[in-house]
Amino acid sequence: MTLFKKSVNASALYLALSASLVAFVHAAPVETVYGKHYQPVASVAQAQSQIVFYREADQQPGSANVYIDGEFQSALLPNAFTTFCLAPGNHSVGAFVKDAPMYAGKRAQPFRTALQGGNTYFIKVGDGLSGMPVSVTRADAERALKTMRQQAHTLSRASSVEACQYIGQAEKQYKDYSLSSDVLFAFGKSDRANITRNGHAAIRDLVQQIRRENTTLRNVQVIGHTDQIGSAAANDALGQRRAETIRLLMVQAGIPARDITAASAGMSEPLVHDCYGSKAEQISCYAPNRRVAIRVDGSSEVQE
Repeated sequence: MTLFKKSVNASALYLALSASLVAFVHAAPVETVYGKHYQPVASVAQAQSQIVFYREADQQPGSANVYIDGEFQSALLPNAFTTFCLAPGNHSVGAFVKDAPMYAGKRAQPFRTALQGGNTYFIKVGDGLSGMPVSVTRADAERALKTMRQQAHTLSRASSVEACQYIGQAEKQYKDYSLSSDVLFAFGKSDRANITRNGHAAIRDLVQQIRRENTTLRNVQVIGHTDQIGSAAANDALGQRRAETIRLLMVQAGIPARDITAASAGMSEPLVHDCYGSKAEQISCYAPNRRVAIRVDGSSEVQE
């Protein structure tokens, strides 16, 4: 069956369907780069289409940037996968290796497909140069996926991506917590040695609160946010380092390492915009943007 069409010349391309920043991809420790091992995915309702996108072992170094509708979804390393959902309809899908720093794949969006509601599609990274994804049957895909782990070191920026709602499963309930980076770290710092005394206390208190409010923990994501001072690349890297430091301290405070990952939003999700004046005035004005967010997928129900 024909799934994707190349939007450049509308020629049919056969597919049997079934950072973003490379700089800190290599710097991230292994335990924060990968999440849990693959488990067969459940079915989604008619209001959604599910995609399992994976990358087999290959000889190309670096990550394969996955773009959905021209926006960054994930950076897949070899032997890793990502799972996400979209509204049914037409979408552009591509995966490009070494497209930095111009990110041509993000702009080109050369391959499009019409996704049907209620379907799950298994797609793997192709040659990584043309961006053309390769569609795979579920049986073939899951034979490859059984040894893979979820890619966990980057944060999706794709606005069309939705949290999957599975049939027969209650809607996920997330709880969001936030810590001020100015409380946690000296300005511009990110390592454990530069966490303030108040920062250590805030982390201990947060872990106690999370454990008190969630009798079970299925996934905890630590996301580093920065201000608008400096380059995007430097801020993404700073956000990642801070998230990894907080993750480590939360693990030491009692959160299971297997359930917690670190990612960076850099300067892309500000709470405060357009600060002016001297550098000191800008630092003060942008303070709310410097934060570490913690998203918890857990349960507040008492277990019998």
